[in-house]
Amino acid sequence: MSLSIDPAATLWAPGERAGKALLVMLHGYGADEHDLFGLVPFLPDGLAVASVAAPLSPPWPMPGRSWFPVDSLDTRDSAGITLAAESLLRWLDAEAADAASVALLGFSQGAAVSLQALRLAPDRIDAVAVLSGYAAPGDLPGDLRLREQRPPVFWGRGTHDDVIPAQLIDHTAQWLPDHGELSGRVYQGLTHSISEQELSDVRVFLSQWKDAVA
Repeated sequence: MSLSIDPAATLWAPGERAGKALLVMLHGYGADEHDLFGLVPFLPDGLAVASVAAPLSPPWPMPGRSWFPVDSLDTRDSAGITLAAESLLRWLDAEAADAASVALLGFSQGAAVSLQALRLAPDRIDAVAVLSGYAAPGDLPGDLRLREQRPPVFWGRGTHDDVIPAQLIDHTAQWLPDHGELSGRVYQGLTHSISEQELSDVRVFLSQWKDAVA
Protein backbone atom coordinates (compact mmCIF):
# COMPACT_ATOMS: atom_id res chain seq x y z
CA MET A 1 0.00 0.00 0.00
CA SER A 2 1.17 3.52 -0.75
CA LEU A 3 -0.21 7.05 -0.53
CA SER A 4 0.20 9.95 -2.94
CA ILE A 5 0.35 13.67 -2.27
CA ASP A 6 -1.39 15.67 -4.98
CA PRO A 7 1.19 18.17 -6.30
CA ALA A 8 -1.61 20.25 -7.83
CA ALA A 9 -2.93 20.96 -4.34
CA THR A 10 0.40 22.26 -3.04
CA LEU A 11 0.52 25.95 -2.20
CA TRP A 12 3.82 27.70 -2.93
CA ALA A 13 4.88 31.07 -1.57
CA PRO A 14 5.41 33.59 -4.39
CA GLY A 15 8.86 34.05 -5.83
CA GLU A 16 11.77 32.12 -7.26
CA ARG A 17 12.43 28.86 -5.43
CA ALA A 18 15.10 27.01 -7.41
CA GLY A 19 18.23 26.51 -5.35
CA LYS A 20 16.78 28.08 -2.20
CA ALA A 21 16.39 26.51 1.21
CA LEU A 22 12.91 24.97 1.28
CA LEU A 23 10.45 24.82 4.16
CA VAL A 24 7.63 22.31 3.73
CA MET A 25 4.57 22.74 5.97
CA LEU A 26 2.33 19.82 6.98
CA HIS A 27 -1.09 20.60 8.43
CA GLY A 28 -3.00 18.74 11.12
CA TYR A 29 -5.98 16.39 11.09
CA GLY A 30 -9.10 17.84 9.48
CA ALA A 31 -7.26 20.85 8.05
CA ASP A 32 -5.78 21.29 4.57
CA GLU A 33 -2.96 22.98 2.72
CA HIS A 34 -4.44 26.43 3.40
CA ASP A 35 -4.24 26.06 7.18
CA LEU A 36 -0.55 26.76 7.81
CA PHE A 37 -0.03 28.82 4.66
CA GLY A 38 -1.14 31.90 6.57
CA LEU A 39 2.10 31.68 8.57
CA VAL A 40 4.23 32.55 5.53
CA PRO A 41 4.45 36.32 6.29
CA PHE A 42 5.81 35.49 9.75
CA LEU A 43 8.60 33.21 8.50
CA PRO A 44 12.19 34.25 7.71
CA ASP A 45 12.72 35.99 4.39
CA GLY A 46 14.49 34.26 1.54
CA LEU A 47 12.95 30.81 1.93
CA ALA A 48 11.04 28.79 -0.60
CA VAL A 49 7.88 27.65 1.20
CA ALA A 50 5.43 24.91 0.25
CA SER A 51 2.28 23.83 2.08
CA VAL A 52 1.17 20.36 1.07
CA ALA A 53 -2.21 18.65 1.30
CA ALA A 54 -2.36 15.35 3.18
CA PRO A 55 -3.26 12.33 1.02
CA LEU A 56 -6.34 11.06 2.92
CA SER A 57 -9.86 12.26 3.64
CA PRO A 58 -11.00 11.83 7.26
CA PRO A 59 -14.32 10.08 7.92
CA TRP A 60 -17.47 12.08 7.20
CA PRO A 61 -18.46 14.62 8.48
CA MET A 62 -14.93 15.73 9.39
CA PRO A 63 -13.73 18.33 6.85
CA GLY A 64 -10.28 18.71 5.35
CA ARG A 65 -7.58 16.10 4.96
CA SER A 66 -5.63 13.68 7.15
CA TRP A 67 -2.19 12.09 7.04
CA PHE A 68 -3.23 8.84 8.71
CA PRO A 69 -6.37 7.40 10.32
CA VAL A 70 -7.07 8.10 13.98
CA ASP A 71 -9.25 5.48 15.69
CA SER A 72 -9.30 7.32 19.01
CA LEU A 73 -7.32 9.84 21.02
CA ASP A 74 -5.45 6.98 22.65
CA THR A 75 -4.29 5.13 19.53
CA ARG A 76 -1.81 6.16 16.88
CA ASP A 77 -0.71 3.63 14.25
CA SER A 78 3.01 4.02 13.55
CA ALA A 79 2.63 2.10 10.28
CA GLY A 80 0.15 4.68 9.02
CA ILE A 81 2.53 7.48 9.97
CA THR A 82 5.28 5.75 8.03
CA LEU A 83 3.09 5.45 4.92
CA ALA A 84 2.37 9.17 5.08
CA ALA A 85 6.05 10.01 5.57
CA GLU A 86 6.99 7.90 2.56
CA SER A 87 4.48 9.83 0.46
CA LEU A 88 6.09 13.08 1.59
CA LEU A 89 9.55 11.85 0.61
CA ARG A 90 8.28 10.90 -2.85
CA TRP A 91 6.77 14.37 -3.17
CA LEU A 92 10.14 15.90 -2.23
CA ASP A 93 11.92 13.80 -4.84
CA ALA A 94 9.49 14.92 -7.52
CA GLU A 95 8.90 18.55 -6.60
CA ALA A 96 11.93 19.75 -4.64
CA ALA A 97 14.99 17.90 -5.86
CA ASP A 98 16.86 21.18 -6.46
CA ALA A 99 16.33 22.65 -2.99
CA ALA A 100 19.54 23.79 -1.27
CA SER A 101 18.26 22.38 2.02
CA VAL A 102 14.94 21.05 3.30
CA ALA A 103 13.23 21.70 6.62
CA LEU A 104 9.79 20.51 7.70
CA LEU A 105 7.25 22.31 9.86
CA GLY A 106 4.37 20.16 11.00
CA PHE A 107 1.40 20.68 13.28
CA SER A 108 -0.15 17.73 15.19
CA GLN A 109 -0.48 14.88 12.66
CA GLY A 110 1.77 16.81 10.31
CA ALA A 111 4.38 17.05 13.06
CA ALA A 112 4.35 13.29 13.62
CA VAL A 113 4.76 12.72 9.88
CA SER A 114 7.57 15.28 9.72
CA LEU A 115 9.58 13.47 12.38
CA GLN A 116 8.88 10.12 10.73
CA ALA A 117 10.16 11.44 7.39
CA LEU A 118 13.32 12.65 9.10
CA ARG A 119 13.79 9.18 10.58
CA LEU A 120 13.29 7.52 7.19
CA ALA A 121 15.60 9.88 5.31
CA PRO A 122 18.02 11.61 7.71
CA ASP A 123 20.24 12.68 4.81
CA ARG A 124 17.34 14.31 2.96
CA ILE A 125 15.92 16.55 5.69
CA ASP A 126 18.03 19.01 7.65
CA ALA A 127 15.70 20.40 10.33
CA VAL A 128 12.19 19.85 11.71
CA ALA A 129 9.82 22.08 13.67
CA VAL A 130 7.37 19.94 15.64
CA LEU A 131 4.30 21.88 16.81
CA SER A 132 1.86 20.07 19.12
CA GLY A 133 3.14 16.75 17.81
CA TYR A 134 5.13 13.70 18.81
CA ALA A 135 7.58 11.01 17.76
CA ALA A 136 5.95 7.73 16.76
CA PRO A 137 6.87 4.71 18.91
CA GLY A 138 9.01 1.96 17.46
CA ASP A 139 12.44 1.79 15.84
CA LEU A 140 13.41 2.79 12.31
CA PRO A 141 16.71 2.15 10.48
CA GLY A 142 17.52 5.86 10.31
CA ASP A 143 17.38 6.30 14.07
CA LEU A 144 21.01 5.28 14.52
CA ARG A 145 22.07 7.84 11.92
CA LEU A 146 20.14 10.55 13.72
CA ARG A 147 22.01 9.78 16.94
CA GLU A 148 25.21 10.60 15.04
CA GLN A 149 23.99 13.57 12.98
CA ARG A 150 21.82 15.20 15.66
CA PRO A 151 19.84 17.48 13.30
CA PRO A 152 18.17 20.57 14.80
CA VAL A 153 14.61 19.89 16.01
CA PHE A 154 12.22 22.37 17.59
CA TRP A 155 9.43 20.90 19.72
CA GLY A 156 6.75 23.19 21.06
CA ARG A 157 3.61 22.20 22.94
CA GLY A 158 1.08 23.69 25.33
CA THR A 159 0.38 22.83 28.95
CA HIS A 160 -3.35 22.62 28.15
CA ASP A 161 -3.09 20.47 25.03
CA ASP A 162 -5.42 17.53 25.70
CA VAL A 163 -5.31 16.10 22.16
CA ILE A 164 -1.95 14.31 22.21
CA PRO A 165 -1.99 11.39 24.70
CA ALA A 166 0.29 11.75 27.71
CA GLN A 167 2.15 8.54 26.92
CA LEU A 168 3.16 9.91 23.52
CA ILE A 169 4.35 13.15 25.09
CA ASP A 170 6.42 11.15 27.57
CA HIS A 171 7.86 8.99 24.79
CA THR A 172 8.78 12.04 22.71
CA ALA A 173 10.41 13.76 25.67
CA GLN A 174 12.66 10.71 26.05
CA TRP A 175 13.28 10.10 22.35
CA LEU A 176 14.02 13.55 20.93
CA PRO A 177 17.05 14.51 23.05
CA ASP A 178 18.78 11.29 21.96
CA HIS A 179 18.15 11.81 18.25
CA GLY A 180 18.55 15.51 17.58
CA GLU A 181 19.76 18.87 18.78
CA LEU A 182 16.57 19.74 20.60
CA SER A 183 15.13 23.19 21.13
CA GLY A 184 12.06 22.54 23.25
CA ARG A 185 9.54 24.82 24.87
CA VAL A 186 6.32 24.27 26.81
CA TYR A 187 3.87 27.18 26.61
CA GLN A 188 1.79 27.89 29.70
CA GLY A 189 -1.95 27.87 29.03
CA LEU A 190 -1.63 26.94 25.36
CA THR A 191 -4.12 24.42 24.00
CA HIS A 192 -3.75 22.36 20.81
CA SER A 193 -2.83 25.42 18.78
CA ILE A 194 -0.01 27.82 17.87
CA SER A 195 0.60 30.98 19.86
CA GLU A 196 2.34 34.21 18.85
CA GLN A 197 5.22 33.38 21.18
CA GLU A 198 5.63 29.93 19.66
CA LEU A 199 5.57 31.40 16.17
CA SER A 200 8.28 33.85 17.21
CA ASP A 201 10.39 30.98 18.55
CA VAL A 202 9.85 29.02 15.32
CA ARG A 203 11.03 32.02 13.30
CA VAL A 204 14.26 32.12 15.31
CA PHE A 205 14.74 28.37 14.88
CA LEU A 206 14.21 28.53 11.12
CA SER A 207 16.46 31.57 10.79
CA GLN A 208 19.26 29.64 12.44
CA TRP A 209 18.71 26.71 10.07
CA LYS A 210 18.67 29.00 7.03
CA ASP A 211 21.83 30.83 8.12
CA ALA A 212 23.62 27.53 8.73
CA VAL A 213 23.00 26.31 5.17
CA ALA A 214 23.50 29.67 3.41
